[in-house]
Amino acid sequence: MKRLDLSLPEFAFVVATRAALGAGIALLAADKLRRAGRRNVGWTLVALGALTTIPAVLAVSGRGLKA
Repeated sequence: MKRLDLSLPEFAFVVATRAALGAGIALLAADKLRRAGRRNVGWTLVALGALTTIPAVLAVSGRGLKA
């Protein structure tokens, strides 16, 4: 099994990007807000989650895996 060591700030960054993406998808599917407001907030969170995933992947993959 391969092991990947992340610092707490790196782990928190990865978790936060996943949470933003999940929250955006949830808002797109929810009926609590007006349709226009829900769509705007949802797509913003989806975009933010997707865009912040790129640096997280680069940071983690650049570090390499330890066997």
